[in-house]
Amino acid sequence: MTSPGARGRGDAPGSDDDSGSVDGLPGWLTTLAATVVSGELMAPVEGWPQAPGHARPAAVLILFGPGEGERGPDVLLLERAAALRKHAGQPAFPGGGADPADRRAADTALREAAEEVGLDPAGVEVLGTAPPIYVPASNYLVTPVLGWWRVPCPVYPVDPGETSTVVRVPVADLVDPANRVRLRHPRSGQPSPAFRVAGLTTVWGFTAGVLDALLRLAGLELPWGQGPPVDDPAVNASIARAMAQLAEAGKAEAVGEIDPDEIGAPGLATTGTGVPGQGGGRADGAAETHQASAPDTRDRTAGTGTGAGPTKGTAA
Repeated sequence: MTSPGARGRGDAPGSDDDSGSVDGLPGWLTTLAATVVSGELMAPVEGWPQAPGHARPAAVLILFGPGEGERGPDVLLLERAAALRKHAGQPAFPGGGADPADRRAADTALREAAEEVGLDPAGVEVLGTAPPIYVPASNYLVTPVLGWWRVPCPVYPVDPGETSTVVRVPVADLVDPANRVRLRHPRSGQPSPAFRVAGLTTVWGFTAGVLDALLRLAGLELPWGQGPPVDDPAVNASIARAMAQLAEAGKAEAVGEIDPDEIGAPGLATTGTGVPGQGGGRADGAAETHQASAPDTRDRTAGTGTGAGPTKGTAA
């Protein structure tokens, strides 16, 4: 597959290579940062409640890097530990609730990434922040922080009891139509974008909604089919578990946790799927994925249960 940087609409003028990079930063990412800061990551959702004054600030780090080997740029994702009481086994960006010492959303995102995956903030260039997204279920105002990993460092689950897996996912894999599905949310029945990622459970919810919007805004998205939405037993079970936990707690979320199921709905720019960020997807990687635009020449062994744990077969 062609490197994403070679077809990004944000390629910098006067570049002397095919990626459109300036000082290592892909041109499409420079353009994307300006778009995100301007507020285009989110679209208004009719009837979505306004954030109250007591909403708690939070942030997530969307960290793109130069990639490893010849795969091209990548993005950093993690998966929460399967034994957690809340949001167990769910893929996510590094992030969480703000601390009083955090001066800005970027401080929160970088601190959380250091605590969760061992990231060295000194190697990260913060490119900008999107307007915050209000999450009524957990009363969070979540700010997406876009960054470029100028000096990559080793990343790993700092606390295996909190984070089970850390991966750098090539952007080329995310834009590949063979890795994209529309999931049917078990509560609403609405379809939403999701991604099959080697080494992780199906990426769904807030994380998938943001990735979907970013790829589209960056001009990297490839045409992918709009077939019927599919189900994912692992994701459905995760949502059911989260709902039971919310009911038990009277919808009072634990401090410092962000619910990726609820956070996916608010105002994320969509690609015609109807409801962004609400996930379901199937765990067996079967044929109900979108194959309309390109033949699938990938090594299928990467998607048949290579990750640790019983739900990892969702990777493609």
